[in-house]
Order: sequence, then C-alpha cells, then structure tokens
Amino acid sequence: MCTIEERVQLMVEQHPQKMAVISGGVAVSYAEFWARVQEKASLFLSQKMVSEGRGHVIRASQSIDFLVTYFAVHLAGGVAVPLENDIPEERLVSIKGEVEHLAMPLGTADVLYTTGTTGQSKGVMISHEAVIANTENLVEAQGYSEGLLFVITGPLNHIGNLSKVLPVLFTGGTLYIMQGMKDMNLFFSAFELPFARIATFLVPASIRMLMAFCSDRLQACASRIEFIETGAAPIAQSDMEHLCKLLPSSRLYNTYASTETGIVCTHNFNGDKCIAGCLGRPMKHSRVFIDETGAVACQGKTLMTGYIGDSVATRSLLRDGTLYTHDNGLLDEDGMLRLTGRCDDVINIGGFKVAPSEVEDVALSLPEVVDCVCISTIHPVLGNVLKLLLVLEEGCVLDKKRIARYIRTKLEVYKVPTLYETVEKINRTYNGKINRKYYR
Repeated sequence: MCTIEERVQLMVEQHPQKMAVISGGVAVSYAEFWARVQEKASLFLSQKMVSEGRGHVIRASQSIDFLVTYFAVHLAGGVAVPLENDIPEERLVSIKGEVEHLAMPLGTADVLYTTGTTGQSKGVMISHEAVIANTENLVEAQGYSEGLLFVITGPLNHIGNLSKVLPVLFTGGTLYIMQGMKDMNLFFSAFELPFARIATFLVPASIRMLMAFCSDRLQACASRIEFIETGAAPIAQSDMEHLCKLLPSSRLYNTYASTETGIVCTHNFNGDKCIAGCLGRPMKHSRVFIDETGAVACQGKTLMTGYIGDSVATRSLLRDGTLYTHDNGLLDEDGMLRLTGRCDDVINIGGFKVAPSEVEDVALSLPEVVDCVCISTIHPVLGNVLKLLLVLEEGCVLDKKRIARYIRTKLEVYKVPTLYETVEKINRTYNGKINRKYYR
C-alpha cells in the first residue's frame, strides 16, 4: 500500500508548476511545495527530531508551513499529531509527553484529538490505510478534480478540514487556506482568483452566518460554486432549504464522519431528500448498520486504530472490526442513513426520551432565532423539564408563548420546552458543535 505522500508526489510529477496552496497572500506550486516538504523531512532526520513510528506534535496554524510540516513528519517516518494552534502550553507539553515516547501501531499516520464536547478529549490513532480510504471516499463520492479551488476555513487539526486537504492534492487541485470565517470578505476574495470551479467545507454555524449577512454575494457566486460540504454538527432543515434556493445548481453535501469512524456517508441534499439528519449511503470503503440498541455501527477501512494509551476506551467502541458509535439512527427505505440524535444527549422527560437536536432544529426555523440549545433543568414543581436557551436577532423580544405554540405544531407535546431564556451566545466548539458538556 502506498502512502498519501507518494500519491501527492505523483501530482508533483504531473503538474510541477500548478498552484498547490494559497495562504496569506502567498502561493506555492506543487514543485515548490514538495521541495519544502523534502527539505524539512531531511532536517527532521538529520537532527533526529522525528523518530520512526513516534508522535511529533505540531501546532496546526492555517498556513502553508503547517502543511509542509505535516507531510514532512510522514516522509520522515513519524506520526503527525496536529493540535489547535492556540492550545495552552501546559496542555501541549502534556500531550507531547503522552505521544512522543509511545510506540504506535505499525502504519499509524496521525493522532487527532477529539473536541471533547461530551467527555474528555482523546487521541485517536489513524492509519495510512484509513487516510487513503477517507481520501478515496471523498474523491469518488463528491467529485474532486484537477481544476478545483477548495477553500479551507476551519482548523486543520480536525478531521473535518484536514480530510479535505488530501483529496485536493490527491487530484491536482488547489487549496485556499483562510483564518476562519470572521472576515467574510476574505472568503469571497477566493472568487476573484481565476478558477471556474470552487468548493468548500463549512460547519452549519458558518453556513448560517453566510446566509444571514451575505446571501446576495453568495447567490452571485452560485454559478462557480461546484459544491459545499457540511458536517461536524447537525444542520437545520430551514438552513438546508434556504441554501438550496440560493445555490440551485451546486451540489450540497451533508456528511457523516467523526474522528473515530473516518468519512463514512455523504448525501447531496440539493439533488434528492432535503431532510435534516439524512446523510446518505456509505461510501466506497465504508459500511453502516444499526445495532440492537438503535445506535449507528460502522465498518470498513476508514476506522480508527484506537485511542492512544487507552485500550479500555478503545474496546468500548471498537470490537471485531466494527465501531459502535454513540449516534442513534436508522436506515430508510432507500438505504440512506438518518441520524436521530446522540445516545448520550438524550433527555428523559417523564419517561419520554427527547433528542435536544430535534427541538433545536425546529426553533432555528423561526426567523428571529439566530442560535439555540435545548437543555434539561430542574423545575421546583414539575421536576426535570426542557429549557430552551435562545440567541435572538438584534431588536427582537422573547415571546415565550409564541415560540412554544410554534414548536407544538411541529413536535409532540412532551418535546415542547417548559422554560425559555435569551442568552448572548451559545457555547460551541471551534468546529461548530454545541458544547453540551458546558451545559451539564
């Protein structure tokens, strides 16, 4: 089996002068990029900075230099461990101690740390085989190609964005790396470059922001947007429908993926079944089934090898080539995966099970609701009840009764929150997931 670096080197040989990466106003060709990778790998080896099969920690800046370092670690025989760029020094030193002296399983490419939204962050070991399988899944299912400019907006230590780097370079495309979505003018500056076809991966919160503040500019670029992929967190039904109207001819993918499972399913909701939670069929190297508890189980080449230094946690999820997730779901009549919530997010209200994401999805379809989270709280009389925390459009006043009546038209009565409160913001992780651990 070849490594992803060998596949990228093939593109270097075929397109040496083609632009490979653009970042911070600097562009490098495939030949320049690969020369820098080789030079850094030689430095790592000569100074014994990278050891065969051992982890090498990198701060994942949104830069060409980070990508050079990432590939150079692999080329030098090491295991890349990208961490968020602003990780506290104490935490970085702790992870270095965890990974740099531990022999990884043969064939390990990366260790990616989870966001820890529902528990302690864990280091996930990913093999070269899984990296290539993830890449081939995306290339085949979403149609990456040589002429594509792919805009990276999110942190490169997370699988949602890192996994997009590889299919772009694998097929001879060009990467455009941004520092997040705070400057939306920078996002649209990508459309000033001489590329006819542009694609990106955006978390639902970023899509919602673009539609709220730049819908006209997004619509004006519609003919050049080849596809947008979303994932990492559920996207609301209303946001899906709005995006389809703005980009009628673009492919709009909702993808099922996680650090542990790899890239598993994807679905173009602008082509068929614009339904929240519908994530499509398994891709080339993946299989999915629903276990006896109603949870999603995954098989195939994209699965993690395990959690670093934690065989107990590994065995709790990964057994006999099957990874048992904490996501509840079903396979519909067309064999498409539909998620119905997280097992560990479910709230028990009077014996009824409520998936908070279902309540949030309905609330987000109200025009005045910018963001929200559904939590459980204790009522002095009723006991455990649902509470909805809402961020409203500027100038809007909370009308609890109106919101409750609206939710009641969409959901069963036991899913209608009892309490409502406005807040300035919803606590989310850097990749757009609600930080539910914060609200417990």
